[in-house]
Amino acid sequence: MPPTPPDVTLEAFDEPWSRALCVVAHPDDLEYGASVAVAHWTTAGREVGYVLATAGEAGIDGLEPARCGPLREAEEQAAAEQVGVPVVEFLGHRDGTVEYGLPLRRDIARAIRRHRPELVVTGHFGLAWGTNVGGPANQADHRHVGLAALDACRDAGNRWIFPELLEERHEPWHGVRWLAVSGSPTPTHGVAVDAADLDRGVASLEAHAAYLAGLGTDFDARAFLEAPCRATGPALGVDLAVAFERYSL
Repeated sequence: MPPTPPDVTLEAFDEPWSRALCVVAHPDDLEYGASVAVAHWTTAGREVGYVLATAGEAGIDGLEPARCGPLREAEEQAAAEQVGVPVVEFLGHRDGTVEYGLPLRRDIARAIRRHRPELVVTGHFGLAWGTNVGGPANQADHRHVGLAALDACRDAGNRWIFPELLEERHEPWHGVRWLAVSGSPTPTHGVAVDAADLDRGVASLEAHAAYLAGLGTDFDARAFLEAPCRATGPALGVDLAVAFERYSL
């Protein structure tokens, strides 16, 4: 979660909505920042669901996918519980080889039709992290899932795209009003959060214990999340905030 540059002013993300659906590639993608905002939203009584393209089964080098996938699914379920999210779904795409295309768009559109959100949240899907040209390259799964989530927001409302969804009795949903991108180097909006939201976000990230241990580094979840929240807060006129790049649909 990159900090918001000090010369940027963010708009408050305060429009009324009742349901959000977060669509990302892997277990832990949401916990690197977005889950702090999710904690704020669920505390306020809003419904949030999670949809993950993969089980993250290729994410731990020392653990074969057949064992890693169920472990990471369980960690994601535990992480979601920490921030008040009761529903976590996995689409079954293969970790590391997710392809942008019609099958992925259809799977996400199906989920949107079922959950009927007004807000869809996904992860940064640009080529690189940060604002510097030639910065750290973004991973293929992130790019493909984020772009597919954007396109699926419209697919979900068009009955003539993926007519097989009608055969499955998933009626079109025209209600998605915004797509919010977490981790963007060019944020436009912010969600003011408090210390309790941050605590829940930290607990959510720490729920990925096996994955974090597999990284082989001394990772401080609180420091990782608190620093960008504090750096982003002034752009919204508060102490702590989570930044998003937001699109209207």
